[in-house]
Amino acid sequence: MIHNTIKHLPKIHRLTLGALAAILCIMLLWPNDGVRASRNVEVLELVPGVQYDVPMPSFGEDISFDPEQFKGEEYIRHLVRSGDTLGKILSSHGQSARVTHLVSHSGDEAKRLRKLRVGESLYLQIDASQTLTSIKYPISSTETLYLTRDEDSFISSIEQKPVESLITFAQGTISSSFWHAGVQAGLTDNKIMELASIFGWDIDFAQEIRSGDSFNMAFEELYVDGEFIGYGDIVAAEFVNQGDTFTAIQYSDGNYYTPEGRSMRKSFLRAPVNFRHVSSNFNPKRFHPVQKRIKPHRGVDYVAAVGTPVLAAGDGKVIKAAYDRFNGHHVFIQHGERYQTKYLHFKNRAVKRGDTVKQGQVIGYLGSTGMVTGAHLHYEFLVDGVHRNPRTVELPKAEPIDEKEKDKFLSLAQQTLTLLDNNKRIMLAMN
Repeated sequence: MIHNTIKHLPKIHRLTLGALAAILCIMLLWPNDGVRASRNVEVLELVPGVQYDVPMPSFGEDISFDPEQFKGEEYIRHLVRSGDTLGKILSSHGQSARVTHLVSHSGDEAKRLRKLRVGESLYLQIDASQTLTSIKYPISSTETLYLTRDEDSFISSIEQKPVESLITFAQGTISSSFWHAGVQAGLTDNKIMELASIFGWDIDFAQEIRSGDSFNMAFEELYVDGEFIGYGDIVAAEFVNQGDTFTAIQYSDGNYYTPEGRSMRKSFLRAPVNFRHVSSNFNPKRFHPVQKRIKPHRGVDYVAAVGTPVLAAGDGKVIKAAYDRFNGHHVFIQHGERYQTKYLHFKNRAVKRGDTVKQGQVIGYLGSTGMVTGAHLHYEFLVDGVHRNPRTVELPKAEPIDEKEKDKFLSLAQQTLTLLDNNKRIMLAMN
């Protein structure tokens, strides 16, 4: 009721209430160790009269789901254990094989019951004559499978609860590492990785992050019946890296764009592997540790655990996938006419010559084959046959948003940027 009242207040009143609530929240949750990070929440209606798309949550560590939601109803709860099958469960509750057959063949939705997982719950309603009358199977925080007896058969259906989305903010300044700053700002591991992936076309998070860099972001918290069930998408984010500001805004198509409407997604990723330690940078005059001589180092070395997946930096065709004593297991990819990327010292390869690959596809696993002193990935980026620094090379321009959607997006972008700026002002005032 209160939520509905707030939604119908004028926008300036909603923003004022949100700011006041954010200040109170920050005062209550302000960390004692001086880390500059914050979280606050407010109700968001981005475009008046337009429903904002809320994605269904993924089933991971961000989901909080109570399997006891049917407690108090006349159902018997069966906790699925190792070795349990639908037939075994129903038999343990006095049901025949014929009943199992009727249940499992009561529609496409009922097929889910054939793949029950350990730890899940099945709720059975059995009357005084020991007749199974109903089954409830919670699929997720928002979906429940119902099977109801209809004379000598069962009818299956899925009930989906509405999801309410609230917007929360997080802000942090990096002192030791981006990961540490994200944790101090209250972000989950998934949200930290999601933030990095949004800006992964512009920033190499392994090499280019510096002390003093900062981030400011707005993302969804999802609720069902007033209960928190997990986090949704990042709806907007700003990252300041070495004095350069990058801003991303999510549109209703699920993609991220700059405030001007250019896609954040580009032809190449700045880094082909997720990791937090780099051994050496692009250096044309480098002392080779094995050959003991000055040898150009036309690329970047990424140090990570053996077996770490290595990703294709862009769409292309594998023109070489082989082994030699210098490069070890290696893969070369041609991207159109001008660009080529090289990946050396794999433990093993996941593609072969002639394969077509997509950006982000796993092409091999980091190792220490060839002439190396330790496990790492050596990555090279060539333009027109000339080695270029993959960290700083100018990449092809990002495609803009559809012209038909541009006006709507620009309106959304302006409102979203205002929310981010308001959050930033609150933090500056507190400091």
